[in-house]
Amino acid sequence: MNARSTTLRIAALVFVLQLAAATVLLLGVGAIVRQQSAADAAATADVLRDDLVASYARGGQRTLIDTVALRSSRRITPNTVMLLIDRRGRTLAGNLDNWPAGLTDETRSAEVRQVRRGHAQPEAMRVRVSRLAGGERLLTGVIVEEDRRLLHQLEAATLVALALAALFAVLAAALTARMIAGRLGRTVATLRAVRDGDFVRRVEQHRSGDAFDELAGEVNATLNRVEALLGELTLATDALAHDLKSPLTRLRSALERAAIEVREPAAQEAVDRAVAEGERLLAMVETALRITRAEAGIGRDAFTPTDLADELAQIAEIYGPLAEDHDRAIVVDAPNPAVVPVHHELFGQALGNLVDNALKYGAGTITLSLTAAPRVVTVSVADEGTGIPADRQAEALRRYGRLDEARSAGGSGLGLSLVAAVARLHGGTIHLADAAPGLRVEIALPTTA
Repeated sequence: MNARSTTLRIAALVFVLQLAAATVLLLGVGAIVRQQSAADAAATADVLRDDLVASYARGGQRTLIDTVALRSSRRITPNTVMLLIDRRGRTLAGNLDNWPAGLTDETRSAEVRQVRRGHAQPEAMRVRVSRLAGGERLLTGVIVEEDRRLLHQLEAATLVALALAALFAVLAAALTARMIAGRLGRTVATLRAVRDGDFVRRVEQHRSGDAFDELAGEVNATLNRVEALLGELTLATDALAHDLKSPLTRLRSALERAAIEVREPAAQEAVDRAVAEGERLLAMVETALRITRAEAGIGRDAFTPTDLADELAQIAEIYGPLAEDHDRAIVVDAPNPAVVPVHHELFGQALGNLVDNALKYGAGTITLSLTAAPRVVTVSVADEGTGIPADRQAEALRRYGRLDEARSAGGSGLGLSLVAAVARLHGGTIHLADAAPGLRVEIALPTTA
């Protein structure tokens, strides 16, 4: 998928937002738990400190020592730490063997790791320091080792949850991209089918009222309009064929009768030129109508499976005598059969136009080739003449586009246009290439057409 794809950008946005939301939620919960744990521990330490300070106020140092010893020995307040030292730093009472390093009288609240009396391993504890009136220092705190362990487990769980959140974000992004591509893909498939001639195909609407449904509705409305215009075009082309061919046919008949009756050589020559021009004009009208009908997709119902190798052999047989009259040769390079559904009459005329162009404007041997590849069959007609310059190939394919050589030879400019229209009718493409020397015209047809 292209990095500039809108679908990819939407999927990336969904991924980032999903991951960001999960990160904020999980980290926010962890921060709240840690903050609440610290606040609860500090509050418990403050309550303990207030009780001990109250005992000191009632009975002085002796009462405080007894209270600390009592609370420490009888575990009246479990999971707490207390330590009372005099102004010289000597321990008077408590369940800690020594004063934690780094704690000063200004320490309001801190977390340290210390070994409690009767315990082998240091534990995390939240403590605070209080300076008493007699110069003693009192340390009170709460054991938070279990909270720290739970917080570590929470952090590990958060990492796992973030990994799962990333996985789910990827899944959500992929599903979003697939849903968008699916909805748009059905629209694209419908347009492609209509382009290939299925003019009754329409985009399925879910009546959800969303942007995709609105797009489907507009596409269907446009296709309805296109179908109506094509219907009108078919009627117009049929009427035009009838209205133009009839008078042109009558004109040719009148000229042919005149050619029989005239006796003067000059008049005979003029009538013959008029007959030739009339036939040329009638052929141009018929070719133009065929192009219009082919570009409108008319004729797909007449497709029949055809072996293109046999078709090339028949074209070579038909045009072989004409090539011999020009001291030219036509060879067929189609070693393997290739059966493809085609409009036999139109495809044969397209190949005939290519051979006729090669005879008129090319030189040397004319080669009719057939190559097959997965899902595509390519038919080509090549000669050994001067070819068409690359910068003028688009002009040659345009309707009524004639190069200088074609103008001097009386070409109508519709031969290659008809070939291109027939190729599109079959869902294929036309390509002009350098045959080195000469021109090679390739018609690529899908085998599933």
